[in-house]
Amino acid sequence: MYKEAFKNIDNVLWKDAGCSSELDYVEQTSWILFLKYLDDYEDEKETAAILNGETYKRIIDKQFIWKEWAYPKTSEGKLNYDIALTGDDLLEFVNKELFPHLAGFKQSAENPRSIDYKIGEIFSELRNKLQSGYAIREVINKVNDLKFLSNKEKLELSSLYEDKIKNMGNAGRNGGEYYTPRPLIKSIVKVINPQIGETVYDGAVGSAGFLCEAFDWMSKSKELNAAEYQQLQNNTFYGKEKKSLAYVIGVMNMILHGVEAPNIIHTNTLAENLADIQQKDRVDVILANPPFGGKERSEIQQNFPVKTSESAYLFLQHFIKIMKSGGRSGVVMKNTFLSNVDNASISLRKQLLEECNLYSILSMPKGTFIGTPVQTVVLFFEKGKPTEKIWYYELNVGRNLGKINPLNNQDLGDFVQRAFEKEVSKNSWFVNIEEINRETWDLTVNNPNNIEKIDNRRPDDIISEIEQLEEKAAQALQKIKEIL
Repeated sequence: MYKEAFKNIDNVLWKDAGCSSELDYVEQTSWILFLKYLDDYEDEKETAAILNGETYKRIIDKQFIWKEWAYPKTSEGKLNYDIALTGDDLLEFVNKELFPHLAGFKQSAENPRSIDYKIGEIFSELRNKLQSGYAIREVINKVNDLKFLSNKEKLELSSLYEDKIKNMGNAGRNGGEYYTPRPLIKSIVKVINPQIGETVYDGAVGSAGFLCEAFDWMSKSKELNAAEYQQLQNNTFYGKEKKSLAYVIGVMNMILHGVEAPNIIHTNTLAENLADIQQKDRVDVILANPPFGGKERSEIQQNFPVKTSESAYLFLQHFIKIMKSGGRSGVVMKNTFLSNVDNASISLRKQLLEECNLYSILSMPKGTFIGTPVQTVVLFFEKGKPTEKIWYYELNVGRNLGKINPLNNQDLGDFVQRAFEKEVSKNSWFVNIEEINRETWDLTVNNPNNIEKIDNRRPDDIISEIEQLEEKAAQALQKIKEIL
């Protein structure tokens, strides 16, 4: 049912002049979904309060509650067409009353980590792009059928929402920066293995794929008691995101995965001076795919010891700094980071190897990230002791990856299985730190098992062998003829 509803919503959005891309579809679906979720969330809280003999005060004023403006019902529980807004009336209400009211929560909320603040942040950053009030009415009617009350319902919705994010990533343009292939995220989380009681952080959160997967992994790791559940809800997952649309998608994605008020802050992580990070700010686990190729301004670069305009390099410095001693990271980087000879690359590799134990490097094949030729590696490292040896794994899936043949969980199965014991195989090997050039600190992936056998024979010898083989073939053919 939900899959059909999502498809129908996209059909409505496609017809509206204000929506022209997959990014628009996700954005416009997100704000309407969020308000329906919020209504179900508040219904649940209100029911629990009544059962406990308490009073629950709703976050949103009465006239802006979903049941009042979006889907007022008759006594039979159907849409009350007599009072339900539509057309220009609905469009004007959404743009001039609903959005300004909800955006105001950003100023009135006492705690930036509260759901009140998230509401204000979301509706301060988004705008309604639908140009037809009739289209808004159609989308609302379809979203109203979606329920967020049971875990099963949330699971189905989260899966469909992930599909929308994936489609946005596959659409190219700016969409790809929000989407990291989920099989890769799942594998990184498995290898890092975050535990309840640890804090998990992504400073370039995007659609929050890493935090969502870590939440799923940790919540299923054991039977949770009430304290552990609250720990996961409130004091485990932290993220920062610079871009407005990604911020909204990330918050919505985490909500659909079961985190009621995600601790995602809308900010530019790189604008923070590394010198200002204190012990209380540090985290146990970092899972991230920072943006590559961004050209950061000189004033941003001043926040970092290693000056560079490459945003991924600045993020890596941030991650090393904000991680606790003994903390561990799984971070996606362009594979050129391993071999670039500019001063920033060399300095950063040296810092990584001296301050952290870079215990594994996973090399990904071309086509892992759909729509871009960029090849990537995943760096697995632990802070607090220098690197002694690195276990490399070169992923070879045996086919060309792309939109038709994307990366899947089976492709990474062998890597995950071998990663814990760091087994040597045709795709994996060790490099000791003594083997690394101390001037360039080059970490290039060079699989020693891929060395082709070189034929050192003279041309005359090769020709002679060919003639002998041809003679043997002729003799064999003659015997067959005699038998027949």
